[in-house]
Amino acid sequence: MVFILPAWLMTLIAATLPVSEVRGAIPLAIGVYGFPPWQAYLLSIFGNLLPVIPLLLFLGPVSDYLRRFSWGEWFFSWLFARTRKKYIAEHENFGLTALALFVAIPLPVTGAWTGCAIAFMLGFRFWPAFAAIAAGVLLAGVIVTATVVGVQWLVF
Repeated sequence: MVFILPAWLMTLIAATLPVSEVRGAIPLAIGVYGFPPWQAYLLSIFGNLLPVIPLLLFLGPVSDYLRRFSWGEWFFSWLFARTRKKYIAEHENFGLTALALFVAIPLPVTGAWTGCAIAFMLGFRFWPAFAAIAAGVLLAGVIVTATVVGVQWLVF
């Protein structure tokens, strides 16, 4: 027996995955499943924001737990020192706006998952980080939806 998931659920799952996020979910929903752009946008935004809350809430406790081990302490000390030295000093003035713009760029490795990791490493508080990441996801969704609709218009 073959089990096939509904198109809306496949879109939602694609949007939650760190590999695809809205960059993959919106073209999937519009191009493969034939959803109208507004529906593809809403499903993809919702799906992309689903992992943000647990990531922002649990990256800290997970890293604290892993720091109890010598390799975890070494890794996180190295990571935080490198991040603070390389990025905070150079980009401190940008803060949450830069995070939102980073997440909004619909390219590989610039989505909500990476935005959560950056917010964690830079020590942003939960609500400001969530707002910046959500704004970035909303803007990325607009960019991707407009691109997909524009390409469809040109091709078809």
